[in-house]
Amino acid sequence: MNLSMWSRPVSLLALTLSLTTAQAGIFDDDEARKAILDLRQQFVTMTADQNALKASQQAVNEDNTRIRAGMLELQNQIDRLKTDIALLRGENEQLKRMVAELQLASSDIQKRQTALVQTTEQRLSKFEPVKVQLDGREFVVDPNEKRDYDAAFDVFRSGDYSKAQKAIAEFMQRYPSTLYSPSAMFWLGNAQYSTRNYKEAIASFRAVIAQAANHLRAADALLSIANCQVEMKDTKSAKATLNELLKKYPSSEAAATGAERLVQLK
Repeated sequence: MNLSMWSRPVSLLALTLSLTTAQAGIFDDDEARKAILDLRQQFVTMTADQNALKASQQAVNEDNTRIRAGMLELQNQIDRLKTDIALLRGENEQLKRMVAELQLASSDIQKRQTALVQTTEQRLSKFEPVKVQLDGREFVVDPNEKRDYDAAFDVFRSGDYSKAQKAIAEFMQRYPSTLYSPSAMFWLGNAQYSTRNYKEAIASFRAVIAQAANHLRAADALLSIANCQVEMKDTKSAKATLNELLKKYPSSEAAATGAERLVQLK
């Protein structure tokens, strides 16, 4: 509603009264009274409308005040939430860094533990007995003992039979009760044979048979003894050794070779 139309009620009333007075001669008393009553009613109505409008405007102003206060409080809450979110983000970043550092530390610890376990196992493996399979036999020896035997045998395989004799002899002295003994003595005898040390070779081959008559190399040791005796021109002893070979190990390959050699010696 336009407030300007209600801003001049008094002026309108005065104008109306003036017109009424001017026309008093025209209208009779009843009509004049009726006109005055109508104007008064209009004035009352206009005044009431004006008061209602003022009350409505005041209510709007109060509502606006409450809305502004509510918006201000809402903005304050938003600002507090932004501050809390910023703090939470900072704490989250800090937690991420801590987690990353913990993961890195955990990975480093695991690597160190793995390295420690491997180092410990390697150190223990140097002392733990190892299983050996050699010349049809299976036995357990100290790791150092296996290492030294392999080293001595490698010298024999290299073809340097003089050094091989020394290496195998030193091994036997270092491990006098070794389970490698029959095999070691057999290869020692072969090294001695290759350097024409026939008597020493015969002694080594005899040691193989004495220590382990059922050893895989025992039949070959007897045949090698006969070969040494042949080289020494001791045919009689060679024949006796070959007969011993045929009697003790008749099914061996060495026995088949020995039988042929025996025919040749006759």
